[in-house]
Amino acid sequence: MANVCFIGLGVMGYPMAGHLSRAGHQVFVFNRTTEKSKKWIKEFNGQVCDSPREAANKSEYIFVCVGNDDDVLSVFSGNNGIISGISKNSILVDHTTASADLAKHLHKTLIDKKAYFIDAPVSGGQVGAENGVLSIMCGGERTTFNKAEKIMCAYGKNISLIGEVGSGQLAKMVNQICIAGLVQGLSEGINFGLNANLDMKKVLDVIQSGAAGSWQMINRGETMVQNKFNFGFAVDWMRKDLMLCLDEARKNKSRLPITSLIDQFYAQVQENNGGRFDTSSLITLLKNTKV
Repeated sequence: MANVCFIGLGVMGYPMAGHLSRAGHQVFVFNRTTEKSKKWIKEFNGQVCDSPREAANKSEYIFVCVGNDDDVLSVFSGNNGIISGISKNSILVDHTTASADLAKHLHKTLIDKKAYFIDAPVSGGQVGAENGVLSIMCGGERTTFNKAEKIMCAYGKNISLIGEVGSGQLAKMVNQICIAGLVQGLSEGINFGLNANLDMKKVLDVIQSGAAGSWQMINRGETMVQNKFNFGFAVDWMRKDLMLCLDEARKNKSRLPITSLIDQFYAQVQENNGGRFDTSSLITLLKNTKV
């Protein structure tokens, strides 16, 4: 067992840190709002820290899962940041969906501290985090990955080293590009079925085991039919992720015409006050229903 810390107890980080505790590790946690930390400590064994620096100083493995590049830098930098507390040979694993450039920056900065870095964004949503079955795509050195993988298996079902630092974030961009297209296709299919007066529960039950089946269909199809979106992965975060994809696409000269269009669809959902609703709320644009 190891001394580990988890920084960021959001809808993903909260259960992920819990799995580390249940696995028998000594877990130190930090969250910007202390209420979340106090709630977590009542549910799991561990210790609350007053700063990322304190958490990092006590840990061999430092896990971060926050909102975006700026949030990562806010817990990494400065006198109270991870960089001021991290010890030699410690490993920082960033589960945040962020830019590949940030991953490279963190890796380069940690070299001077003789510490190591893995960018490791996750896929599987809140349900995957709670059930400990996340897919984790990683970028970094093989020896560092092998050590971190032994800890991440507490909440990861499919953990893969994609390549050098930054590769994990690039792989997550592929994931988000694919999801955007899937959700739009699913929205159009369900809306078509409803307009055709089909029993969509029966339709989804049968087609989800065929070629059209997907995680989105299995986990979101029924709630899309029911017009329920007050849960899951927020549109605001999806737009942040798609911005990363589109920015990177401009750098590597990839054409993303459908992704660009769906990003604008999500912008319309935000305009309809749906920013905090699940990404499956795309269907509301077809139903002419405001969330």
